[in-house]
Amino acid sequence: MTTVVLLVGYVVLVGVAVPALLSRARWAHRAPALAVAAWQGLMATFVVATTLAVYHLAIAEQHAHNGIVGLLTVCGLVTGAPASGSAPTLADVLALAAPAAVVLLPAGWLVRCAWRAHQARQRHLDLLTLVGEPAPEYGATVIDHEVPAVYCLPGRFRRVVVTRGAMDALSEDQLQAVLEHERAHIQGRHYLLHLVTDAFSRAFPGLPLARHAKEQTALLVEMIADDRALRLHRREVLAAAMCEVAAGRVPQAALGAGGTGALIRLRRVLTPQPRPHRATRLGILAATATAPFLPLLVACGL
Repeated sequence: MTTVVLLVGYVVLVGVAVPALLSRARWAHRAPALAVAAWQGLMATFVVATTLAVYHLAIAEQHAHNGIVGLLTVCGLVTGAPASGSAPTLADVLALAAPAAVVLLPAGWLVRCAWRAHQARQRHLDLLTLVGEPAPEYGATVIDHEVPAVYCLPGRFRRVVVTRGAMDALSEDQLQAVLEHERAHIQGRHYLLHLVTDAFSRAFPGLPLARHAKEQTALLVEMIADDRALRLHRREVLAAAMCEVAAGRVPQAALGAGGTGALIRLRRVLTPQPRPHRATRLGILAATATAPFLPLLVACGL
């Protein structure tokens, strides 16, 4: 029973308490890539801890006495290990369905979200074939729309799209800055991060971790793309371009240069802050890497 209490406490800590703290952490905006990794680690930790908590609530206590080998043996992941009793009964198999559902639920939503995003991108690609005009000098497709907007369609048939309004409103330097922002999204495969957080939020609706992870990841990947653009372009150029395209709406499954949290990003671009100390970064990275394994140590009594 102590193990169950510890695991449930860990689930509450990861799913409720830590997300509120991480969403307000000052270092996150100074190291957005590290912050994204931290959110991904929290989601993985929540799934692992919840799975083990449900397992201990559903399975007889003796299955955990053989440590991690016994746990994996009962789950059918290890063969040839000493059994703690007779072969698993129907009740054992049914009980294993509960913890398995904790893993399969977000996995199923991930597949569904990926398929829906693929369909949305394909529909928009078909539309671009009809109304878009190639602009090889920019590596983009131009559409005749008066509202300034720049966005990318990620995936296998990736495409950067610029409206005619953006071409008219932006200077050459500003246009190149936002195009670099979009290339960063494509090269970094940021759409995968959106898919993971979207699936997690749908699998666990109402969970603070799900809400904060989705909101913060959307903002952080825009900051990562901003940083990539700033390698080649001046801050004032990118900031001016962001202001011009901030009001532009982008289609579903696309990532836009206006993006999430434009005002927060604009302030960050114009008032740069130093990266966290190396020791701080290493500590956060170590905590992110070890957090998913702590519930395993608790569950196995190691």
